Amino acid sequence: MLELTIDESDALIKVAHALSSKVRIDILKLLNTKKMNINEMAEQLNLPVSTIALNIRVLETAGIIYTELLPATRGTMKVCSRVFEDIHMDLRMDLGYGNNENMYQLEMPIGHYFDANISPTCGIITKNGVLDPLDEPALFYHPERMNAQLIWFRKGYVDYRFPLQLPPNANIQSVQFSMELCSEAPHYDHNWPSDITIWVNDTEICTWTCPGDFGERKGKLNPVWFPTEGHTQYGLLKSWKITEEGSFLDEIKVSNTSLKDVLVDKQKHLNFRVGIKSDAANIGGINLFGNQLGDHPQDILMRVIYSQ
Repeated sequence: MLELTIDESDALIKVAHALSSKVRIDILKLLNTKKMNINEMAEQLNLPVSTIALNIRVLETAGIIYTELLPATRGTMKVCSRVFEDIHMDLRMDLGYGNNENMYQLEMPIGHYFDANISPTCGIITKNGVLDPLDEPALFYHPERMNAQLIWFRKGYVDYRFPLQLPPNANIQSVQFSMELCSEAPHYDHNWPSDITIWVNDTEICTWTCPGDFGERKGKLNPVWFPTEGHTQYGLLKSWKITEEGSFLDEIKVSNTSLKDVLVDKQKHLNFRVGIKSDAANIGGINLFGNQLGDHPQDILMRVIYSQ
């Protein structure tokens, strides 16, 4: 998901401009399920290639689509893919996020879980390569897991513990977690639903059905050595927020589970669990991305907003 605030005026203008044309909206519709080259889009929309190319440049400048040059019968062709499933624009002036006195933020590397209970297929890729052998749950406790940049498993969970270093009189207003993740299919499959559940302090927050496992293009951060053909490449950046009013997924309310259900008075840490239930309707696995793989340069980010 692309998240923009009103303080990011240049990016807002570019995105708003890119979405202000019916031609560009029609292009995004074509890219909803597959990547296409410019000639294919021109034929589908019955428009000149030059018109499509001009509008592609606008979408590309806004960061909404991704283009790459691939071999063609004669020379090369420009192939386009859509980058984001959702675009969220927050137009409020003051959410407290910009006030360092009222925000506590911590990023947890994906390999720094303190407990795990997972089932194959499973594996870990570090910044140095793949941990062998694959599909061996015992490796999830190998010391090298601390350097993980991608972990995957079919079902089960991983637990993280985030310290809370807040002032003694802090009154927590909201707790937010965000991370890049997707389903885990053989090779990759954009139509591979998986029911991914989030818990905070052992309290279930919500279950999100990820639509698939994404691999039709190279992840923006993926290094040269990372395999491309037939492998997971990137995920979706999702955020979960808990307030006094309830729980939210990407700013949409999903349950009445609130801070009073999650927080313990004067606690010094928060436990965050992500996983696949054994009785889930869609046991489609999970891929968790670190800050050097996928599309988004972050691990698991916790943000706590508080008042004093």
